[in-house]
Amino acid sequence: MHSRKKTVAALLADQGFGSRKECGRMVWSGLVEVGNLVGAELQWRKPKEPDEQLITEGLHLRVEGLTVPYLEELHVIVNKPIDTECSHTPSHHQSVFSMLPEPFLRRGLEAVGRLDADTTGMLLFSDTGAFNHYFTSPKRHVPKTYRVGTKHSISPEQINKLESGVALRSEDGPTLPAKISILSEKLCDMTLEEGKYHQVKRMFGAVGNRVETIHRIAIGGLQMDEKLRAGQWRILTEVDLKLLGYKGK
Repeated sequence: MHSRKKTVAALLADQGFGSRKECGRMVWSGLVEVGNLVGAELQWRKPKEPDEQLITEGLHLRVEGLTVPYLEELHVIVNKPIDTECSHTPSHHQSVFSMLPEPFLRRGLEAVGRLDADTTGMLLFSDTGAFNHYFTSPKRHVPKTYRVGTKHSISPEQINKLESGVALRSEDGPTLPAKISILSEKLCDMTLEEGKYHQVKRMFGAVGNRVETIHRIAIGGLQMDEKLRAGQWRILTEVDLKLLGYKGK
């Protein structure tokens, strides 16, 4: 990404902190700090003027206690808790969007696909349509791995059927083969390359078992960040994007 010069107010507006006029007031009120990332430390300085020109590459913004890098595209990972809904208008549970900073939502951050209310783990968000489409398009076959707890023991016969693909009610053809890695009698890691409705539950149901818990642990080559507790988020890094296989617009 090439360095670009923008005013402080424009930078803040781009990042969802309000209109340029509102952001200009925030700067004058002393609520904003900006600085370049030098080595492992941030060198902060107060802008002398709201329209002072700044280089965007490597720039971090601190507004009312929230520190974020300036990003042309915003991609976030959340460790989704149980009993949360991937909707701005949830029906029965808390919305996953309530866990994200308001400026992120104002710049159009959306969930990349959905997880059921009782499914936990890795959930990606992006403000970029190309990113969302890359990971939700059925043509991509991006692998997603789930840690699945079952009610009954997982038999070799069930594994064979799941890894061969199973027929689901109301579907035209069988599912793509799943990859199963057994962890214990009633626990396995299941990798899928498609995202049919309630697919994990329906596939286990089709082979005579029942799913009790689902926790998504990976998308592509990116593993769930174990440092993130349930409900916590962080911005995806360039390394994360490479592991996901995403190369940008």
